[in-house]
Amino acid sequence: MFAEIQNAVTGGKPRLAAKLTEQALESGVPATEIINNSLLVAMHQIGLDFGSNDTDIARVLACARAMKMALEVLEPEVKKSGKGYVGKAILGTAGGDLHDVGKNIVAIMFESIGCEVVDLGVDVPAERFVQAVEQNPGVRIVCVSCLLTTSMAEMGRIVRALRDIRKKHPFVIMVGGGPVTKEFAEEIGADIYTENAAEAAETASRILRGNQ
Repeated sequence: MFAEIQNAVTGGKPRLAAKLTEQALESGVPATEIINNSLLVAMHQIGLDFGSNDTDIARVLACARAMKMALEVLEPEVKKSGKGYVGKAILGTAGGDLHDVGKNIVAIMFESIGCEVVDLGVDVPAERFVQAVEQNPGVRIVCVSCLLTTSMAEMGRIVRALRDIRKKHPFVIMVGGGPVTKEFAEEIGADIYTENAAEAAETASRILRGNQ
């Protein structure tokens, strides 16, 4: 079942992806397992293909639609597992990047651990991240994502801008996305790099509950 959902997403088949996801839920498979074993795997593969020029924008968009429809099926189930409010996080995709699938998965996973999410959307410049922090002084985590290598420079600018305001608003800067590596995260001064949405949610849970 996991492989079938993964193939439906990477094949850019939204209705099939949603139908198979519904069937998996009905058969008793937990939503988080579907995310971890199907959607995250599919997203990783799409990122690899796009990065190596083995796919085109049209296919990436089709895959994104399939991922979105599967997530819409899963979202109510994931939110049911919420464990009470633990804090607030700001999420956004770096300026110059219009991809939101990875960010959306992270948002759903964060909400499942009781984290309130302020979603800034895509193509978010450094100034908008700073503004969001100032508008949400209680925020504990700021997450910046990107899928395109061309937006990595803007990610670095965002992180530097966020570090400049941390004396007034203490928070943790988390980064991730297809082309992002731990080494790059350290180079730009981010606090935390996570490889996937599940790891991001686990890390956020530890931070928000005071265990890190």
